[in-house]
This record gives sequence, C-alpha cells and structure tokens, in this order.
Amino acid sequence: KDDENVNSQPFMRWRERFLFGMEGVNRASAATGEIKGHYFNVTAGTMEDVYERAEFGKELGSVIIMIDLVMGYTAIQSIAKWSRQNSMILHLHRAGNSTYARQKTHGMNFRVICKWMRMAGVDHIHAGTVVGKFEG
Repeated sequence: KDDENVNSQPFMRWRERFLFGMEGVNRASAATGEIKGHYFNVTAGTMEDVYERAEFGKELGSVIIMIDLVMGYTAIQSIAKWSRQNSMILHLHRAGNSTYARQKTHGMNFRVICKWMRMAGVDHIHAGTVVGKFEG
C-alpha cells in the first residue's frame, strides 16, 4: 500500500507513483502467476482531486484505492459511493484517528469509527497495532 502520509509531494508526485506502483504490480503478477495489487492513496485536498486520482488508478488497472480517515466523513462516503459505482475496493487508513481516540477519558473508541466507516461504504480498514503506534 502507499504510505498514509504519501500524497503528492514534490519529490513523489501521485501520477508517477501510481505508474511506478502498477509497473511493480504487473511485474510481480507476471513473475508469480498470482493476482497482485497495490492500495493507491487517493487522499487529496479536494474531492475533484480525489476523483481524478481514483479514475487514474482505475484506468491503470488497479482494483483498489485507499483514503485516509483525516479526509472526513462526507469525503469518505463520497469516494465509497464512487468506488461502488466503479467496482473498486476502498481501503481506509486510520490516519487522523488519534484526534478522536488518544485520550482515555474522552473521545471515541476506534471500534466505533470502524463500524461507522463500514456503514459509510468502506470495504476494509487499516487498524494499526493493538498497543498503538510507536508503543510496545
């Protein structure tokens, strides 16, 4: 999968990254005879950019895309609808989860967010480690 922090920095633009990623997927599939894939991170600053990235991934032959939780619930539900209409699998990365769940005395348990995201149309979720990032 793409890293959740990878978006379209000057040193790694999304279009070139998608092309490079699909080249690797195709090479691995040819070498093994197995179906391979890559989760392209379509997270962007606007929904127009999200849709553009998702469309490009689909054109390249990808069957899965990824969006970060930090995009917000309306954006996630919008790309989930697009994914269903375009026969694409949608993976959600938990990036941004700690803004909801970091404090033990208030906030929201990640299980609630997971159920909410499944109801919004996300196919599967990157949940992270049991103990938390950089712990254990």
